[in-house]
Amino acid sequence: MPASRPLSVLTVCGVGMGSSLILKMTAEDALRDLGVEAAVQNTDISSARGMNADVIIGQGMHTGELAGIAPVVVSVDNFLDKSGLAEQLRGELSGQGWL
Repeated sequence: MPASRPLSVLTVCGVGMGSSLILKMTAEDALRDLGVEAAVQNTDISSARGMNADVIIGQGMHTGELAGIAPVVVSVDNFLDKSGLAEQLRGELSGQGWL
């Protein structure tokens, strides 16, 4: 259960470089603000399909392909909106009993 260990979080974009790195930094800040210990890694969509994660965060155009790979898949539009992401994560993590 993730409550006893840091959450494994993937931030995903098509190539795994620019957008996912920006989203990684935003996710780290949002999770820190929520008091959630997490290991956040950025990656591309192809690699994400073969990885284990508790949470996947990415653009809607990619998260649809990743549904079911992780217990929580969050779609974002604004990669810099820390408070918006924190609110999305609060609801999803609470629903899993992780917050």
